[in-house]
Amino acid sequence: MGNILRCLYNNCLKPTVADSLGPHGVSSTTPAVSALAQDLFHFDITSQVPEGLSQYVVSSKKAQANWYRKLVDAWKESKPPPKTPEEAARLIILTLKRHQKADVEGLLAFYGLPQPHTLVEATIKPPTSLPEGVEYELHTLPVDAKAVADGDTITVYVSTSDPRESCIVPSQVQAATVERAEARARRNYAHADALHKQIIDSGYRVINLPNEEVLAHKYRIRLR
Repeated sequence: MGNILRCLYNNCLKPTVADSLGPHGVSSTTPAVSALAQDLFHFDITSQVPEGLSQYVVSSKKAQANWYRKLVDAWKESKPPPKTPEEAARLIILTLKRHQKADVEGLLAFYGLPQPHTLVEATIKPPTSLPEGVEYELHTLPVDAKAVADGDTITVYVSTSDPRESCIVPSQVQAATVERAEARARRNYAHADALHKQIIDSGYRVINLPNEEVLAHKYRIRLR
């Protein structure tokens, strides 16, 4: 799956004879993040989902394999990869935000990772490699001309896939995003719109980009 996961598997996760293997194929003392990393590594080379996962989720094995393909790609793209249960949980929630709430929560429970409603907000720490005088840097989504309201203010959106954003998304926004995707899948657009209003009122918005929807954090910037 990549040098990081191979190193993790070979040095930390490869079971020994003395290990007592649990449902994830790792010893009961292995952290949840390591269990997830091992399963992603195993899926990347075998295309097989973990045994026992079906006891926690409602979707088919075929659907489970689709989740793991997405999670493998998301893990490879994350820099650095998740190191804490909270980071791993957010990666799963954001990657599978269009899937059923019961499946997302079941997958988190399978690994013993925090549920969406238990994740707490973290404090933003400004990057340390910015030019002198610059306190914060935003990597925004494309800015629409209509976002420039009156000449000296501008509204921008930052994708919550940005590591600095993913750790501060309120739990109620995460839950509403997952529920909205489920409502749209059921074509219950009235409920989906009501949930999107809750998301917007919390300072976020689901933005349509080519081939995907992105949960983004709203920022209003004053130019002076």
